[in-house]
Amino acid sequence: MERNLSKYIWTHTRPQQVWVLMIVLLSMVPYFLALDLPKRIVNGPITGGGFEQVGALQPFMDLRINLPFLGEVTLFPGIDLERMPMLFALSGVFLGLVIINGLFKLYINTYKGRLGERLLRRIRFELVDRILRFPPETFKRLKGAEVSSMVKDEVEPLGGFSGDAFVTPVLLGGQALTALTFIFLQSLWLGLITATLVAVQFTIIPRMRRRLLVLGRERQLTARQLAGRVSEIVEGIGTIHAYDTSNVERADVATRLGTIFKIRFDIYQWKFLVKFINNFLSQVTPFLFYSVGGYLALNGRLDIGQLVAVIGAYKDLPGPLKDLIDWDQNRQDVQVKYTQVVNQFAVDGLLDPKLQTLTEAVDPAALQVPLAAVNLRIADDSGAAQIERLNLRINPGEAVAVVGEAGHGAEALAEAIARLVWPKGGRVAAGDTDILALPEAVTGRGISYAGSDAWFFSGSLRENLVYRLKHAPLRPPERDPEGKSRRDWYIAEAMRAGNPDYDMESDWIDYAAAGVDGPKDLHARISEVLEAVQLDKDIIDLALRSTVDPAQYHGLAADVVALRTALREELAARGLRDLIVPFQPGSYNAEATVGENLLFGTAVGPTLQNANIGANAYFRSVVQRDGLAEDLFAMGYEIAQTAIELFADLPADHPFFQQLTFMTADDIPTYQALLQKLQANGFETATDVQRNLIIRLSFAYVEPRHRFGLLTDELRAKIVTARQQFHEFLPPELHDAIEQYDPERYSASANLLDNVLFGRIGMKHSDGAERVQAAVRDLLVTQGLTERVCGIGLDFQMGTGGKRLTPVQRQKLNLARGLLAHSDWYVFNRPLQGLDQRVQDQILQNCLALLRADGRQPGIIWVLAHPGQAEHFDRVVVFKDAAMVEDGTRDALLEQDGVFKQLQRA
Repeated sequence: MERNLSKYIWTHTRPQQVWVLMIVLLSMVPYFLALDLPKRIVNGPITGGGFEQVGALQPFMDLRINLPFLGEVTLFPGIDLERMPMLFALSGVFLGLVIINGLFKLYINTYKGRLGERLLRRIRFELVDRILRFPPETFKRLKGAEVSSMVKDEVEPLGGFSGDAFVTPVLLGGQALTALTFIFLQSLWLGLITATLVAVQFTIIPRMRRRLLVLGRERQLTARQLAGRVSEIVEGIGTIHAYDTSNVERADVATRLGTIFKIRFDIYQWKFLVKFINNFLSQVTPFLFYSVGGYLALNGRLDIGQLVAVIGAYKDLPGPLKDLIDWDQNRQDVQVKYTQVVNQFAVDGLLDPKLQTLTEAVDPAALQVPLAAVNLRIADDSGAAQIERLNLRINPGEAVAVVGEAGHGAEALAEAIARLVWPKGGRVAAGDTDILALPEAVTGRGISYAGSDAWFFSGSLRENLVYRLKHAPLRPPERDPEGKSRRDWYIAEAMRAGNPDYDMESDWIDYAAAGVDGPKDLHARISEVLEAVQLDKDIIDLALRSTVDPAQYHGLAADVVALRTALREELAARGLRDLIVPFQPGSYNAEATVGENLLFGTAVGPTLQNANIGANAYFRSVVQRDGLAEDLFAMGYEIAQTAIELFADLPADHPFFQQLTFMTADDIPTYQALLQKLQANGFETATDVQRNLIIRLSFAYVEPRHRFGLLTDELRAKIVTARQQFHEFLPPELHDAIEQYDPERYSASANLLDNVLFGRIGMKHSDGAERVQAAVRDLLVTQGLTERVCGIGLDFQMGTGGKRLTPVQRQKLNLARGLLAHSDWYVFNRPLQGLDQRVQDQILQNCLALLRADGRQPGIIWVLAHPGQAEHFDRVVVFKDAAMVEDGTRDALLEQDGVFKQLQRA
C-alpha cells in the first residue's frame, strides 16, 4: 500500500479533487464581495457619502474593468438610485451574497463528505482484501479484535480527512488570504498587525501540538491492545473460570485502563493549553484594532467605514486560521494513524490477487491429477520439524488412510494439501504444478477439507452448510419489468469507491458443485449428508425446540394442527394413550401447573409472566371472585410451610432443589421470615405484596409431580371457571399479552414440539419425553413432514463460532460441509476426535459410502484417529517422528510387524 496518505488520496481522487478545488476558487469571488460590501453600505447610503445634495443619485451595479491597451471598459453602466433605494439595493445584494456563499459551502461540504466516505470505503476494502491474502502463519500472531478495531475505528478519521486533504487548505487559506488582503487594502498598519499575529500563531501552535500527536499515537496503540485483551478474555472465559484467574484479568485490565487514563489526561492538559494560547492570540488582535485603528480614525488617517470593514473582515479571519491549524494537526495525526495501519498490514508473502480472481467456472479436470509431496518439509513457528523430506504420491480415486500419533506429521500433511500451512521446503504438487500456484477457484472447489477445529460464521445452519458452495454470483437478482434493480445504485457506488461490483443479493450457490439442479434438490442432498454424519436427528430436535413464525413457512400451521390428532392416534395404537394429557377448554389439565390452567395460554411479553401476573389488576380481580384468591393463598401458604419444613436445612446445591419449580434455595429465608410475620393471621391481614408472594407459589404447583395433596375437585372447578371468566372479559390492552390455547390453532408463542403435543407429558412414564420425541419423529416421516421440519432446523441460528451447538455437533456439521460438494479430492484431518470410536467407525463408513455412490471415485485422504479404521481404505501411510515410515495396504503392513502393527495393538 502507498505509505504517504496525501499521495494515496490524490492518486484515487484526482479528478474529484480538481473539480472541487475549482469550485472553491470560484467561491472566493462572492466571498470577497461580501467582505467589501459592508464598507460600501456604511460609507455610502448610511453616512451619506455621494449623497450630500438633496436628490443626489449614485450608480448601482456599475461594473467597469481596466484592460491593457483598451483602458477602462464598462460592462454595465449601472442604475442611478437615490440614497434610500441605494441602501435597500445594497442590503439586498449583501443578502444575496450571503445565500450564494452558503450554497457554495453546502455544495463543497457535501461533495467533500461523499468524497471522504468513498475513500474510506476504498481503504477499508483494501485492508480486508489484504487480510484475505495474508499467508497462513500470519494468523497465528494476529488478534482478531485488534485487526477489526483498525479496520473499523482507526481508519475512520482517514475518511473525514480525505475530503479535506486538498480542499480545506485551499478553501480556508483562500478565505484567510482574502480577508487579510482586504485588511491590507484598507490599512497597511492594521494589515501588518494582523499578519504578524497570524505568523506567531502559525509558528507556536503547530509546535505545541506535536506533543499531542505523540500522545495520540500512544493512545491508539494502548486502546488497540486493550481491545485485543478483551477479545482474549471473551474467548478464554472458560479457562479463566476454571483456574480462578478472573482477578488477575481484572488487575491486568485495570492497569491497562490506568495507562490509557494517564495518556488521555495528558492529552486534555496539552489540548486546552494550546487552545488557551490560540484564543488569547485571536483576542489580542481586536484589542489592537480598536486601539490602533481608533487612533488612526481619530487622526483622520482611516475612515469609520474602513475600520468597520476591517473589524468585520477580521471576524472571518480567526475561524479559517484556527481551522487551518487544526487541519495541519489533523493531517499529521491521520498520517501517523495511516502509517501504523499500513505497517500492520504490510505482511510478507501476501497471496497474489490473481489467485483469488472471481471465476464462475473452472476446468473440471484441473485436479483430476495425482497429488504429490516432493521433498516436503513443514515446520512450526519455533522451527521444529513436523514433516521432514517427505516424498509421497497419491493417485486420483485412491482412498488413503494416514495414521500416526498426534504431532508426528499426519495432520501437517493434510493441512499442507489443503494449503492451511505453507512448506518451509519442497512442495505439494497437483500434477506438475505447485499447489500454491493454483488459483483458489481450482483448489477451493476441487479439494474439500474438514478438520477437528471447526469454525462457523454467525448465521443459520443452512447458511454455514452452503457456504462451501458460494464461489461466484451465478444468477443475478430479480429485476422489475423495466429491467431495473434497487441494487443498481449500490453497485455503481461500489465501483466508484474501487470496490468490486459483486452483488450479495445474487444467488451465489453453485448447485452443480453439489451435484444437484436447484434449491429443492439441494435440500435432498443436504439431508443425505446430514444422515451420513448422524446429524439428522439433532436437526429435527433443534426444529422441535424452536419457536417459529408460521407465516414464514407456508402451510405449517395447518400441518401441525393435523399432526396433533395423528399423534394421539399413534400413541393410542402403541398403548400409550395416557402419555400426553391434552389441553381442553372445559377441563383441568392435571399435568400442567396451576398457572397454566388459570391462563390457559402462553404469556406473550412480561405483563402476565412470572411474578408480574399476581400484580396485574385484571388478573387479581378475576381470582378474587368466588373466593379463589383465598384458596390459592391457602395453597401457597401450605406449600411454603411444607417446603421450608422439608428443605430448610439442606445445602443450596442439594439435588432436591432441582425438583422444586416454585421455590429456589435462595427463596427459603425470604419465605421463612414471611411465614413468621403472617403466622396464622391468614389472607385478610396480609398486605398485597405478601399475598402475591404466597399466591405465586401456587402457580407452579403440579399435583402429580409435587404430591402435596392440595388440589381438590372443587378447587379445580373454580380454576376452570376463573379461566373462562378471564378470557371472556379480557380487556383490549391484554389481548396481545396472552395467546390462548386453541385445539384448532397454531400457537406462535410456543415451540414446535409443544404445538404438536398440545398438552403435557404424563408423569407416570419415566421415559415419557424420549418416547414422545421418538413418536413425533416417526410421525414426521409417515406424514411426509420430515423435509419441512428439517428445513426449520436448518434455519437455527448457530451464534458466534457456532457456539450454540455442542462441540460434537460442530464437528459433525464441519464434516457435513466438506461432504456437501462434489470434489475431486477429500481431505479429512481427524474430523471426529470428540466422538467415541464406535460412532466414528459408523460415520466413517457412511461417508465413504456416500462419496463412492453413483459411481464416483474421488481421491480420499483421511487422517485417522484410530488405526483400526484403516481396513476401509485402499492404502495406509504411517507417520512417526515427522517422517513417513510405512506405506502400503493394510494387510501388507500388518504382516511386516512394524509401526502400524504396534499402533494397532495400542
